[in-house]
Amino acid sequence: MSEGQTEGSGFKVVDRRAFSSDGTRRQAHPEDAERRPELPTPPSPPESSPIEMDQEEYAEPGGGGFETLVSYLSTTAMFQLGLLPGPGGEHIPPDLVNAQRSIDLLEVLQQKTRGNLTPDEGRLLEDVLYELRMSFVETEKRRAKKAK
Repeated sequence: MSEGQTEGSGFKVVDRRAFSSDGTRRQAHPEDAERRPELPTPPSPPESSPIEMDQEEYAEPGGGGFETLVSYLSTTAMFQLGLLPGPGGEHIPPDLVNAQRSIDLLEVLQQKTRGNLTPDEGRLLEDVLYELRMSFVETEKRRAKKAK
């Protein structure tokens, strides 16, 4: 069957490959220009990329780094323990398995950074772990009482 020839099924077969079998470039098919929508041009890249930014420009307001990581992990654990309300103020049921995983991650962080933290960072991590462990035990006790 030759290019553009139709068969009884109503389908039209058109070879739209850019190169012929001998490797020469083919002329664009006139229907291709009609069918292809124009793609929007991508936005131009920002003046400076994050890699080129100074630390001060890239850092979060109010500090970042270690304290932010501890805060993120502890807040996640508190959500998983059901201690914080959801975005709409709804009660979130405790997920003790994942809460334990988050607490374990903070313990790993404590072990791996031992001797490399400032006194304030060490105290922060120790206090957060203590509070989360106590909250975990309390949540388990409440759950056990409800189950009886």
